[in-house]
Amino acid sequence: MRQTWRWFGPLDNVTLTEIRQAGAQGIVTALYDIAPGEMWSRADIRARKDLIEAAGLSWDVVESLPVSEAIRTGAPDATLHFENWIASLENLAAEGVQVICYNFMPVLDWTRTDLAAPMASGATALRFNLIDFAAFDICILNRESAEADYPVQVVEHAKARAAQFTQDDRRRLTANILAGLPGTVEHWTLDTLRERLAAYSGIDKAGLRQNLSRFLHAVVPVAERLNMRLCCHPDDPPWPLLGLPRIMSTQEDYIWLVNEVPSPANGVTFCTGSLGARPDNDLPGMVSLLGEHIHFLHLRNVRIEEGTVPGSFHEDEHLAGSTDMVAVIRAVLNEEQRRRKHGRKDAQIPMRPDHGQNILDDHKRQTAPGYPAIGRLKGLAELRGVMIALSHGDTQ
Repeated sequence: MRQTWRWFGPLDNVTLTEIRQAGAQGIVTALYDIAPGEMWSRADIRARKDLIEAAGLSWDVVESLPVSEAIRTGAPDATLHFENWIASLENLAAEGVQVICYNFMPVLDWTRTDLAAPMASGATALRFNLIDFAAFDICILNRESAEADYPVQVVEHAKARAAQFTQDDRRRLTANILAGLPGTVEHWTLDTLRERLAAYSGIDKAGLRQNLSRFLHAVVPVAERLNMRLCCHPDDPPWPLLGLPRIMSTQEDYIWLVNEVPSPANGVTFCTGSLGARPDNDLPGMVSLLGEHIHFLHLRNVRIEEGTVPGSFHEDEHLAGSTDMVAVIRAVLNEEQRRRKHGRKDAQIPMRPDHGQNILDDHKRQTAPGYPAIGRLKGLAELRGVMIALSHGDTQ
């Protein structure tokens, strides 16, 4: 696997020099200041690439080239957004960037209720607490029919929790859920969220899949012509939220994806954290089944706090948590070995140590939630150790 690191651009408090010291070979980044639906110019792409290469690294993966809400909802004004997405692909290809991660999560990207939950070790980590999320949905957002989306017990606990919230608690929870990615140009309020939810009125799982199908049929042939690899990131968390459908949460979802437009350009971002939040996902088995379609790996581990879907979970250490990370890495190394035997030029799959707990001096450094310097360095070192150890023996 090629070891990469997510970097949020020049304003990231983790510098390219520090990333290189951590042992990463490549960078995963995007032009976060450009709004979804707008085109990435070749000049802007080249400027970002030059910064990375000047630090002795390479731009290995785009994460993400955002898919606009107009495309996801099938809105009438989506035509221009399709054109801009394709033009951005062509400009990235012209600058030699070949792997493009994207997601099709409606409205919210990754969602957490706590951005610094205290761990027993003294570390802090991202956490999704189902009761807190339901309390937000039912009692803060006041979404119509929200109660019907949760088991009765969850609703009762959520209302009891919300009754104890102070104004600061309500503000903090709302800010955490609406946090979004660092560097993005959008800053949401509750009213913004309500407006975005309204745009999905009448769109169920089948409707969202239809819109994704339209997207795939438009962009995959272009990516194939450009020798690029598109890889869809799973839902995070991998189940419906706020009454919205989610369509990239399970093995069945990904089988549908790769079969909808069969192409070497149509593939998977395999995120062990997102998919690992569902106890019914067999991650090593999914790598073995979907291996030829995996173009990018996020290696992180979550601790499932209850074996239900939906449920609560938190980010654990990379070799801890509910996922057998060694088994996952073994399956990936087997896939890479298979690719080498078949002469595939993409035999080495880029991976990054996704997320990480805040440890040591991370508590003093204002980094993006989930993206500490030392916590990720620790994770990358542990993952690298497993990779090297398994590579010295039979990975079967």
